[in-house]
Amino acid sequence: MQLGLIGLGKMGGNMRERIRRAGHTVIGYDRNPEVSDVKSLAELVEKLDAPRHVWVMVPAGTATQTVIDELGDLLSPGDTVIDGGNSRWTDDEKHAAALGIKGIGFVDAGVSGGVWGLENGYALMVGGDKENVDRLQPIFDALKPEGPYGYVHAGRVGAGHFSKMVHNGIEYAMMQAYAEGWELLEKVHSVENVREVFRSWQEGTVIRSWLLDLAVNALDEDEHLQKLRGYAEDSGEGRWTVEAAIDNAVPLPAITASLFARFASRQDDSPQMKMIAALRNQFGGHAVEKKD
Repeated sequence: MQLGLIGLGKMGGNMRERIRRAGHTVIGYDRNPEVSDVKSLAELVEKLDAPRHVWVMVPAGTATQTVIDELGDLLSPGDTVIDGGNSRWTDDEKHAAALGIKGIGFVDAGVSGGVWGLENGYALMVGGDKENVDRLQPIFDALKPEGPYGYVHAGRVGAGHFSKMVHNGIEYAMMQAYAEGWELLEKVHSVENVREVFRSWQEGTVIRSWLLDLAVNALDEDEHLQKLRGYAEDSGEGRWTVEAAIDNAVPLPAITASLFARFASRQDDSPQMKMIAALRNQFGGHAVEKKD
């Protein structure tokens, strides 16, 4: 199967490689000519056989809107656009409507896997009409982890990104819990080996998880996280999760508190946020702020 892939950054570049390893043809475009297979979106579309399938993997917001607008002018009826970035689900509905007028299909795909996805696979939460989703199944199968799990057709357009948004909100709360526990362990004099306490939790406990494994990785690299500044960004999806909870009158005290804790990190050098920053760097390659 052929796929056009726009955006070859930390995730997009690895996704191109994983899909190719599964035997599919991927033509990638990126503003960085060193990693791009073609020089322009127009050339990418020209090289694909109809019906075309083009996956957009660029930052949410203006960048995604610009690319989808341009694709709307380049593609033909029967083609399909997949937005695999972290777009807000309400934008998906607008994109689907605008492309639908031109006979172009639209699918939204929430993608989780970060810098580890090339080898481990990417969890996929997909939204869109069944006809469009079914047509893309070989690509989803190439990207997903091995085994029965890691992929879901979550529902209509917007459902994929809404599901990924809630996933990231849960992620916020889980990371915050690990960070709070780590700070408390570091604070007391009786616990002399906090890193090994975390490591001991990796087997046989109810709180074992991949995030815990990544926390241990981070502590192996910097045992007391002394090299990091206690500052953690928020991707936007935590905010959207809280906003959606307000709109639907659903109480989210843990997720909301974890989002506000990140805001607090902008004011002081928070020990908890050192762990949050370390975890974000471990699973997603997100930048961290080093101490001077």
